[in-house]
Amino acid sequence: MRLLLLGGTGEAVALARRLARQRPDIEVTISLAGLTRRAETGPGRVRRGGFGGAEGLAAWLVRESIDALIDATHPFAATMARHAARGARAAGVARLKLARPMWPRRAGDRWLEAADAGAAAARLARLAPASAFLALGRRDLAPFAPLAATTRFLLRTVEPVAEPLPLAPAHLVVARGPFALEAERALFAAHGIEALVTRAAGGAAGAAKIAVARERRLPVVMLARPPLPPGPVVADGDGAMAWLARRWPGG
Repeated sequence: MRLLLLGGTGEAVALARRLARQRPDIEVTISLAGLTRRAETGPGRVRRGGFGGAEGLAAWLVRESIDALIDATHPFAATMARHAARGARAAGVARLKLARPMWPRRAGDRWLEAADAGAAAARLARLAPASAFLALGRRDLAPFAPLAATTRFLLRTVEPVAEPLPLAPAHLVVARGPFALEAERALFAAHGIEALVTRAAGGAAGAAKIAVARERRLPVVMLARPPLPPGPVVADGDGAMAWLARRWPGG
């Protein structure tokens, strides 16, 4: 059988490796949006770039005789999730969404939920911290620009940023997760962080910053996840492998 794996996440890499070990009968194509130039993929044929929306994806699935699609993109890749659902449905291809679990809320957490970046900026303005860590994508930064007069911002990106950021001045750190707990503790202390703004992404790679905020009793402004399109959803690689096994037992 032939499988399209929409990747760009640690979960997608782990699943690609597992498929190579346990299901050599499945021919895997890993698709990356191309936003991160040095993204890890795992074993398999790699395709980079967009498909041209849901219609383009449907045409590609038919042309490549794809039997199944697993969407293991980031929980906030809402447009890709919608396109995957529509494209797979139009092409008559079975689709599964692999959505990593959210971080569990624990005693000491001070989470303030926000529907989007604008609402998160409004929440942060009311907190009025002297220094804040924005663990967000660059597309979510602009609403925070008016706060820069009174709040020092720490930003972190996977790769160096060539274009001017929509938020300045800010201290930029270039680093790739997963991030160790001790390193995150040192980062928060060095920059005197008084508040964290992040997306409700979940996953082990970004959990350390949540733990440090809890230890320091800091408020965390949490952008809510976008809703998933209708269809089957699993939380991890075990669920994805079981879904495949039910449809294509292999041999």
